[in-house]
Amino acid sequence: MSANLSALAPHSTRPALRVALFGLAVTVFGYALFAAWLGIHAYDNITARDRATATAAGVVVEDGIGGDDDIRVRWTDGSGHTHVQRFGIYDIDRYEKGRPFRVAYDPAATDPRGFPGDPDETAAEDDLLMPMVLVGVVMSAQCGVWAWRGLRFRLTARAPGRPMTATVRIGERRSALWRGSATTWLVLADPERPGRPVRRQRVMWHPALNTCWTGMTVTVRQLGRGRRAAVVELEDGTRLVPLGRLRSREPSYPLLDTDEAVPTTLHDAFIVPSGTTLRPARPWWHHGALTAALGTILGVTVALLMADGTLVAVVGWALAGATLLTSSWALSAPRP
Repeated sequence: MSANLSALAPHSTRPALRVALFGLAVTVFGYALFAAWLGIHAYDNITARDRATATAAGVVVEDGIGGDDDIRVRWTDGSGHTHVQRFGIYDIDRYEKGRPFRVAYDPAATDPRGFPGDPDETAAEDDLLMPMVLVGVVMSAQCGVWAWRGLRFRLTARAPGRPMTATVRIGERRSALWRGSATTWLVLADPERPGRPVRRQRVMWHPALNTCWTGMTVTVRQLGRGRRAAVVELEDGTRLVPLGRLRSREPSYPLLDTDEAVPTTLHDAFIVPSGTTLRPARPWWHHGALTAALGTILGVTVALLMADGTLVAVVGWALAGATLLTSSWALSAPRP
């Protein structure tokens, strides 16, 4: 994968490679923390259940608790101490209020924790293990998207090229928590066949596009013909990473000329002397950090509303929310 990503942009700044590595790092590191947090608690839960060799007869005192229809059970251990404990179960029709519920516990513990006496009732363990699997599938898919982008770019960049003219357009799509509103498109035309319909290729943003906008001559490389993604090479040798296929129709959101697009920073709103180097007002990852913060808040909110607000759930959902939203933001090819 690293070999494919290393070719993402020949320009010295390599913004596509930088965003790709950032997205991969967030995905892998974030999921590692998420899996470690849930995995440690799942291991502790399974280990504690293995030590629960004694059983006690409990009674269901409440059922239908929460969205998962948990039950609350009153039971007494061998030392005569009475406990009232909440259990997650699968067979909700079997354990209604007033019915018996067998509880397993560790007889050597001072304040024993109860577990369902039925070995098939593994809801507590599954609530920790299943999110690891589901989130892992999503994270693997996101890493696969980056790998596919790198491989496609590498193969397409080797294809024979044909000269075309290109005009940069700024797409203004509806913004979301995991992506910005600005996208970068190239409208491609064949100068030898002026009557042929133009094609549109969405690309990852590159600073070289800031100085060449309308009617520039480019080299378009494509594996075969049709709607396959095209790698557009600028006159200075900069190769742009394609996002999606070539399109003959405009996207559902408008594509604006550069003089119609609203400036995104104060640097775009003023004329500066030629040769002046402008530093970005904020680092390129600033929006990603805000997205991570929003993902954390969203995860905590979900944990409080849907998972009873336990520490395990709050931290787990916070890690999942921050990782998923930030990695999705990177996948959306953000434009600084």
